[in-house]
Amino acid sequence: MKCNVIISPSFLDELYYAGKTIVVIDVLRASNTIITALNNGAKEIVPVASIEFAVKVSGGMFGGQTLLGGERNTKKIDGFALGNSPGEYSKEIIYGKSIVFFTTNGSRAIAKAKFSENLFICSFSNLAAIAKQLAKLNLDFEILCAGRNNSFSLEDSICAGKLILYMQELDQNLELTDSSNACLALNKSFGKDILKMLKNCDHGKLLIENGFEEDLITCSKVNNTKVVPFFRENVVKLMPNKYSS
Repeated sequence: MKCNVIISPSFLDELYYAGKTIVVIDVLRASNTIITALNNGAKEIVPVASIEFAVKVSGGMFGGQTLLGGERNTKKIDGFALGNSPGEYSKEIIYGKSIVFFTTNGSRAIAKAKFSENLFICSFSNLAAIAKQLAKLNLDFEILCAGRNNSFSLEDSICAGKLILYMQELDQNLELTDSSNACLALNKSFGKDILKMLKNCDHGKLLIENGFEEDLITCSKVNNTKVVPFFRENVVKLMPNKYSS
């Protein structure tokens, strides 16, 4: 197996991802929001690349069982039912619902990689579960960091480094590219105290300034769920049994 890390979706076009196995990481906060929503019984997440398309899609596809969720520049979007804080996605609110989801970085990264053969959503909270699925597939894979405003983000790269460590435990012959080795080095230097790192990274500081410090605590937890979000046919759902067996 070979692993490559893409540090920002802006560097490659959609067709690059065709036929590949991709893991999208957006630590702050889309990955964790998607994981939480699916864990609490959401039917599916529909990631979109623009607010306008989110509103259009939500208008007629899902028979009234639809919620608009997401953010723009950290804040809930006017007219949306939910923002991008994992804590908003409680079972009482989202159970059985389709959630049309736009975020500044995460949903755009997923939409960019929509032609992938296999596409998973990862954060610190489900690292072991994602690694297990990748090992079962036994295919080359690429980790796509959502980044921040089309640029590098420390937290996504450190999470990628931790995922690579898990994969090395499962496959001692895992081949790494330069970007993969760089993420391993970043994790070694900054990944010992995840919450501290999140509070000191650029995006974490912005979230704290805007009143979302509790989200950092949620997003810092490691392997507290076995949820594997899996993108297929334009929606994210829990990994179906036929793919996880």
